[in-house]
Amino acid sequence: MACGLPSTLTAQNTGGQDAQQAGQDTKNAAKDTGSAVKKGSTKTYHATKEATTKAVDKTKEGTTKAANKTKEGTTKGYDKTKEGVEHAVNPKGVQASKQNDAVKESHQKANDNEKESTQKLKDSRPQ
Repeated sequence: MACGLPSTLTAQNTGGQDAQQAGQDTKNAAKDTGSAVKKGSTKTYHATKEATTKAVDKTKEGTTKAANKTKEGTTKGYDKTKEGVEHAVNPKGVQASKQNDAVKESHQKANDNEKESTQKLKDSRPQ
């Protein structure tokens, strides 16, 4: 019996060590999984943030362009109406009015283009 006792103790120690090692392996695997999930979540967050920022910038750009086109259309309509009235009242003044309107519209377009360029530049900078 004396010979059998030490081998039983050795087997129990090895079993305990195996259980401890298995617990350590499980703990390490859980850490690795947590790190992978965190890394994936961080990547997803940044990708979503970038896509959202791009969408906001494009929406802003489209809204600015639409507002500028509406403003141009309104100005042109106003100018045509004004020309019609002037033609009825003072036919000689129509040509001068057309030239003034053309200059005003070209300045307006240049100003709108500058605003759009400035907006694109602001949108391209990291936030």
